[in-house]
Amino acid sequence: MRRVAAVAVKELRQISRDRRTLMILLFVPAFFLLLFGYALNFDIRNVALAVNDQDRSIRSRELISAFVNSGYFRLVGYVDSPREMDRLVDEGLARTILTIPHGFERDIALKQPVDVQVIVDGDNANTAATVVGYSRGLIAEFGAVGMRPPLAVEPRIWYNPQLRSTLFLVPGLIAYISMLTAVVSTALSVVREKERGTMEQVRMAPISPLPYIIGKTIPYLVISFVSAVIVIVAAMLLFDLPMRGSWLLLCAAIGLFLIGAQAMGLLISTVAQTQQVAFQISLLASLLPTMILSGFIFPISSMPTGVQVVSHIVPARYFLVALRSIVLKGADIGAFWQEMMALAIFATVALSLASLRLRREWA
Repeated sequence: MRRVAAVAVKELRQISRDRRTLMILLFVPAFFLLLFGYALNFDIRNVALAVNDQDRSIRSRELISAFVNSGYFRLVGYVDSPREMDRLVDEGLARTILTIPHGFERDIALKQPVDVQVIVDGDNANTAATVVGYSRGLIAEFGAVGMRPPLAVEPRIWYNPQLRSTLFLVPGLIAYISMLTAVVSTALSVVREKERGTMEQVRMAPISPLPYIIGKTIPYLVISFVSAVIVIVAAMLLFDLPMRGSWLLLCAAIGLFLIGAQAMGLLISTVAQTQQVAFQISLLASLLPTMILSGFIFPISSMPTGVQVVSHIVPARYFLVALRSIVLKGADIGAFWQEMMALAIFATVALSLASLRLRREWA
């Protein structure tokens, strides 16, 4: 037992000296609990709702109130034209449009059949199916109060009428795979120089940190870009992923996303001292946020406010919006220019931080 105790004491001393390992062992499980507990939510809440009220009557306002007061929908405004509907859905400002026909209150009073149209953005098949279910239930409940015949729902799913889960999952998988491979491959590059002892030679070379980082990034950027294009083409051939937008815009979005991902990998490589640590940090920084906080599987609008704020620093969130807008909706740059700008800002900040970190190491 003395030998066991001696080994245990020695190991405790080593762990106490290795603060990084101690922090990982103590706080990462609690972090995972908070992240999963708040972000993993299958309930669909706060769905952005726009209303096309052609009747503008007391009854129509009661139906709108039933949607808003249910807690499932959040009213974002009223629309009057099909062009405005297209713009709101393409830009992601509204996921659902409730259209109440002219003569709604009159037909209810005369006990005539009334069809209420619900338009749903189908780029997320799971959310769209849930929203259609909510709408059916709310309209059925509203129409069951002394109305004969009851109200009828006419759902229309835009961009994914069959609600194929493939069209929802494949863009997310493209972002997930691209982010993971770009961050991990680049993070290991500088650390490899440290482990082999060649970093000292690089420091003595007549090159500053920024050109060195750019030179390190370009080969992996080309490889990651080709890999992402191969994945997209394979998805089109194997899973019938449509391509309704511009290939030029798609390539621009992929390029910005990969530059930011590789800049993150370079930043990680300047912090880590071994490839093992760099690999672990890369997984934590890319895999989990892309899977959980990007809107890939779980809708961001249903997350708590604090988690939604954190999701703004996840580049995959913006890339997914741009990718789905181009591939599924065929939208132009006006529908997702804010997401492209966010990707550009993220890439610039990550590259600058990586350059500063490397300059400190070289000083």
